[in-house]
Amino acid sequence: MIITISGRHMDVTPALKTFAEEKAGKLTRYYDRIQEIEVILDAGKGGTNVEMIVNAEHNDVFIAKDNAEGDAYAQIDACVGKLERQLSEHKKKHRNRKHPE
Repeated sequence: MIITISGRHMDVTPALKTFAEEKAGKLTRYYDRIQEIEVILDAGKGGTNVEMIVNAEHNDVFIAKDNAEGDAYAQIDACVGKLERQLSEHKKKHRNRKHPE
């Protein structure tokens, strides 16, 4: 699994980079067919915007964005929460499709 962390209009600190890598690495608990995770941190006029893009097998793409006020750490947590929900629902949909009740 490849984890890419990039910053637009800002420098990503090593502490922020390791935090994002740890949080993104935990997404494989919810869906084990993840191939790549891209974390984009964007410093705009209103503050920091965080976008996480997860590419899985069979061209499945999951996207979570958060631009609420607060620090980048809280925004990364919010994006991971959104992706956890998306991935678990996707996994449940595939599992139930093969063996309907």
